[in-house]
Amino acid sequence: MEAGTTLPHTLRLHTRIPINTTNSNLLFQPRFTLSSHSPSSSSFSAYSYRGPKPKRDFLADWVSQNDDAVRTLPIYVGSASLLAVLLNRTLSGIAPVADAGSSQSRADLLTLGLAVTNILTGLVWLSIRPKSITVVIPQGVECKRLCITLPEVALNELLWVWESLSDATCCRSLVIVYESSCVLQIGFAAESSPGDGEAVNVDVNKLMQGSVYQGVMNSGAQSYLANLSLYPGKSELPFLPSNTQAVILQPLEDKGIAIIGGDTIRGFTASDQAWITYIGEKLDSTLTKYVKHPPLTSQD
Repeated sequence: MEAGTTLPHTLRLHTRIPINTTNSNLLFQPRFTLSSHSPSSSSFSAYSYRGPKPKRDFLADWVSQNDDAVRTLPIYVGSASLLAVLLNRTLSGIAPVADAGSSQSRADLLTLGLAVTNILTGLVWLSIRPKSITVVIPQGVECKRLCITLPEVALNELLWVWESLSDATCCRSLVIVYESSCVLQIGFAAESSPGDGEAVNVDVNKLMQGSVYQGVMNSGAQSYLANLSLYPGKSELPFLPSNTQAVILQPLEDKGIAIIGGDTIRGFTASDQAWITYIGEKLDSTLTKYVKHPPLTSQD
């Protein structure tokens, strides 16, 4: 092609590809059209997704939407069966006393056993229900305590961690202890005394001597207390609101710990836990540059 020539608006390619077959020599002649015009919607319809589509389980959907009726259904079935056996015994003229030698009596006894089993099953289903998990409002005061000796870049990262966790997870309290210092206490905290509006200070020395802190630091892995009320170590975290539902203890290498309190039982998902692990690594990388002994002071 010489310089200065232009390509046509629509370029058509004709190719001949010989295909050898056992019967005869055929020529396959595909035609490709390259056009600068945008393809119409009809051209895309031929290439729409034609794979398997997810199927709905209508029976499971119906059961979930009619939970109460399904749980009481065995009671109705058992009661109807029991009543039918008694009516059959009464109206058929059979003696009311069961006779072991009578096939009818044996069948009635088997039916009575199945009816009673249905009734008991329905009662068990009604008594055992999944406990609903609700979000609770933390009982405490809001506080914001930062280490005043940290540079602005470190303070900004601490605040970024808090804003990210509080927006994306059920986190409502955050305490970060690093190099024997409390560098951050933010969110909801327990009230020091009723009515004074002051948050309980984090006693770092007492915290570090507790079994909860020691267990996390010795393992070097994240600890997730999905239902804090079931753990006796809750008493070692008096600075958290009394109704904190779940806690994640994230070690910052061997230098500190991040304590994350949530407002929902089992509210932190597996992806949240993995994300918090990466946040802990990033925090440790930042704080190790700026936090030095002795312990740093904090202010509201």
